[in-house]
Amino acid sequence: MSIVYKGRVFSVEVEQASFPNGTEHQVEIVRHRPCVVLIPIQADSRVVMIKQYRHSVKRVLWELPAGNIDRGEAPDAAAARECEEEIGMAPHRLDRLASLFPSPGYCDEEMHFYRATDLRPPAPDSPHKPDEDEDIEVHPVTIAEARAMVSRGEIVDLKTAFALTLL
Repeated sequence: MSIVYKGRVFSVEVEQASFPNGTEHQVEIVRHRPCVVLIPIQADSRVVMIKQYRHSVKRVLWELPAGNIDRGEAPDAAAARECEEEIGMAPHRLDRLASLFPSPGYCDEEMHFYRATDLRPPAPDSPHKPDEDEDIEVHPVTIAEARAMVSRGEIVDLKTAFALTLL
């Protein structure tokens, strides 16, 4: 195994792999920390969506809040932290809905999906603030409207489109 790229968010490894059928192949693997995807639901049943610029596709996208799990951090703790960082609300209930690999053909990232409810303002001394490189707009919408946004092609982020099917 050799690391051919190491960045802030992911690394790329190349290795010779033995497959179950006895063959060997060179494979490239994107190594990415696991992440959490949040479906924050307000007391009025609206889901909290965010809009943010994604340079890789050079456009502003509608998404659900999400973020990486820090090394040594439990997924539940990461979900609570990301909720505060991205929408400025602390969830007092988290329900883990699924854990899935979005691109297992070349990437080991695992996404943990959570419904976040009983949203309250964070404690005044909370250390959880938005990341420096994030410019996020928060927009609560009804679940029906969010699903309609997927149908109209306004939501093109796959993790978001899928997460809405979990409700």
